Amino acid sequence: MSEHITSGMVLAAGLGTRMRPLTLHTPKPLIKVAGRTMADRALDRLKEAGVTHAVLNISYLGEQIAAHFKNRTDMNIQLSNEDEPLETGGGVQKALSLLKGTAFFVLNGDAVLLNGPTPTLRRMKDFWNAADMDVLLLLLPSAKAIGYSGPGDFTLDNRSIPAFREECKTAPYVFSGVQILAHNTFDNRPRGKWSLREIYQDAITKGRARALVHDGDWLHVGTPEGLEVAEDYFAKLA
Repeated sequence: MSEHITSGMVLAAGLGTRMRPLTLHTPKPLIKVAGRTMADRALDRLKEAGVTHAVLNISYLGEQIAAHFKNRTDMNIQLSNEDEPLETGGGVQKALSLLKGTAFFVLNGDAVLLNGPTPTLRRMKDFWNAADMDVLLLLLPSAKAIGYSGPGDFTLDNRSIPAFREECKTAPYVFSGVQILAHNTFDNRPRGKWSLREIYQDAITKGRARALVHDGDWLHVGTPEGLEVAEDYFAKLA
């Protein structure tokens, strides 16, 4: 059931510790992959899905992000300033009043999402059903995650219901950092620093979490080595 989702958020407030020394003077979302910043690439995905109102949370070197996006005028971009990074859940909670509608997208700012046969975020909108879902996660097979070498995050059953890896050594799917969240899942949540994992866990417990498997490429660009892999990927496409 497609829903008219017009708001989205890009998480851009992290310290970029694992990307040092590149992030000593440049915030990670402004690091370029094949000539375009990772934050702009995330906003490009939102725009093509019909999102007209985007929010970026900023903290570390946030003035650089603010200056950069003053020059982008093709969509309405607002900034949510954090005195210190609030992690994923706290960051979205602080920006909640800027996110319109009953549901919205959230994308990590340190990955590059490439479309499959259908634009990925449109595919997610078409799958979203507010009657059954509070959370929709975009997963991909761990073996297909470019620049990622971790143990995986989720299992997934044939009803599109995800579950955390928990004690298992590995899981077949990695979370892309791309999601749709129902606005009301933040009701009565605390202010301050906390993780969106709490939202996912609650939705899984209530049977209101679903996941889609990404049918395109996805590049994790959280380290200098990951950036090198991503540059090589795009060089081969040229």
